[in-house]
Amino acid sequence: MLGACCGPVLRRERRAPTAEALMRSRYTAFAVRDLEHLLRSWHPTTAPSREDLAASLAEEVRWLRLEIHSTTAGGPFDDAGTVEFTAISKGPGGRAVQHEISRFVREDGVWLYLDGRVD
Repeated sequence: MLGACCGPVLRRERRAPTAEALMRSRYTAFAVRDLEHLLRSWHPTTAPSREDLAASLAEEVRWLRLEIHSTTAGGPFDDAGTVEFTAISKGPGGRAVQHEISRFVREDGVWLYLDGRVD
């Protein structure tokens, strides 16, 4: 799971070059419960507290698949973008499907997750 796509971003060997790359790294971080990557890639104005995020990561959820549907802007020369995706997981309550349109901003050359609209 921590291959060429997301591993270097999670290990801080390189920055995510696009909003979609950051989205993929954040999905992986949720899957492997990488609290630090999630916090540092979340915009400080919308980030949850460390305690709240740690509690949500402690839940027994197994992430099964990420499907990227579309991106708007969010490229190497943009300062904002959106990524529409579906994430499929399985937890104590069964299978869950989360469809979201996430907003990202780039500040000082670093992509950050701002917020998302979940359907």
